[in-house]
Amino acid sequence: MASTPRVPLSVRAQGAVVGLLGRLPAAVRARMAGPEIVVDDARLAVDARLLIRSLGAGKSALVVDDSPELSRAALDRNAPVLRAGRRPSRAVVTSDVRLRGPQGPLEATLYAPTSAGGRSGALVFFHGGGWVIGSRAGYDHVCRFLAERTGHRVLSVDYRLAPEDPFPAAVDDALAAFDDAVARADELDVDPDRIVVGGDSAGATLAAVAARRAADRADGPVPTGQWLLYPATDLAARHPSRDRFGRGFLLTDEDVVWFQDHYAPSGVDRTDPLVSVLYGTVAAATPPAHLVTAGFDPLRDEGERYAEKLRAAGVPVEAVREADLPHGFLPFVHLGPRFGEAVTASAEALRRMLD
Repeated sequence: MASTPRVPLSVRAQGAVVGLLGRLPAAVRARMAGPEIVVDDARLAVDARLLIRSLGAGKSALVVDDSPELSRAALDRNAPVLRAGRRPSRAVVTSDVRLRGPQGPLEATLYAPTSAGGRSGALVFFHGGGWVIGSRAGYDHVCRFLAERTGHRVLSVDYRLAPEDPFPAAVDDALAAFDDAVARADELDVDPDRIVVGGDSAGATLAAVAARRAADRADGPVPTGQWLLYPATDLAARHPSRDRFGRGFLLTDEDVVWFQDHYAPSGVDRTDPLVSVLYGTVAAATPPAHLVTAGFDPLRDEGERYAEKLRAAGVPVEAVREADLPHGFLPFVHLGPRFGEAVTASAEALRRMLD
């Protein structure tokens, strides 16, 4: 069984305070969040305003001193706060798994809900972080939530990160992780015909690429579905939402450029469908998608264009815009009722895919 890392007292205390804020009366929280923010008749949710105000709207919440190492360390250090003081649920049992990757083992965590009983479906999950930062440890609370809410297993995978391992390392890891999960379905106690690939942000991009690659090949398994939360689908062009929401909403335009330049540096063709899924031909065997965009997200428009591209190719798509939320809301599931509502809705869509 995987152990839960010990969290320093100061971080636990900060998480408890954050959790308390999320449970304050709505009117109190609205006053603390400051003035309403309205763009194109959409109002940013109080949860999001509170979070942005606490972080400082004018600076990046993700990139520290132009350093991948410092940015990773900062994210890992603050990740326990996202649990909002909650203890890991006893309704989910975890175990460490080592998957077969293209260049060596891929470390993963299997989350098994006690409600599943025997064999279940599974989500092969890839974390966000712009292909540069983030880890399965930082998404522990998310995967526990998804496993408990859906009643199905979640396999959370650590893939190789840029700039040490730029494109195509992460996309190769993503497909390899899915293939090995299918090959070891009996060992993992999952149904090989009910395995969905998914993730958020960069992880959603990797899941979309894995689904496309699996559908394109002559033989081999294909995921049951793809669960995509606010993916980056076009690294080759700017879409209007990049300019509209590129400052003040957690993910900045400068962040987007920084992540893309580390992941797909000079010499990489960013119109390659393995980099930008908005390009290329969608195979008929591409699995159904649940694709969520956030209204206040620089990546909103390219995500919605990808939903349109899948539909035009005959792929069933459930497209949802969480109009009042910013990019990156999945890890904020415990930080306020609106975040929890949005993540719960997507978890229900995932459950329907896996049932």
